[in-house]
Amino acid sequence: MPEPEPKTEPKPNQLVRIVEALLFGGRWLLAPLYLAMLVLLALLVVRFVIELIHAAPELPTMTETKVIMTTLSLIDLSLTANLVVLVILTGYENFVARIVLAAGDRRPEWMGNIDFGGLKLKLMGSITAIAAVHVLRVFLEIRDEPDRVVMFQGGLMIAFVVTGLLLALTDRIAGHG
Repeated sequence: MPEPEPKTEPKPNQLVRIVEALLFGGRWLLAPLYLAMLVLLALLVVRFVIELIHAAPELPTMTETKVIMTTLSLIDLSLTANLVVLVILTGYENFVARIVLAAGDRRPEWMGNIDFGGLKLKLMGSITAIAAVHVLRVFLEIRDEPDRVVMFQGGLMIAFVVTGLLLALTDRIAGHG
């Protein structure tokens, strides 16, 4: 008995190939967005340095609360900068092209290993950490804030934590975690 012929997919017509090539090439439209995010990163660095320079002369006379508030502000800027770097590198690698480093350049462990689900979880973790810093600042300045603002901030923090947990659970159920 002769072997059945393998099924071959019909060749797409020229128009379909052009549309698919345009769609696939369209991912490069994301590259300028990632480059623009480098400007955001630079602005965060400038803001960090300005806050540090502004705080340094006041350090000897600062209250403990003011030192903590300044520290939290700098941590907040640092976490936000980390978030921007994560989005730039992971977004570029996942949606545009693989980053090829020069010989000898060290690639961070996480680079190239984070899929879209992992990116969502890392983003949510970063956003939750940033929100936690803000909530802590509100609680340290509680006498200056109306009760509804404090309650809103606390509720928002809980919402971020619950959202992160639900994303992690969804990812695990889907078999990605």
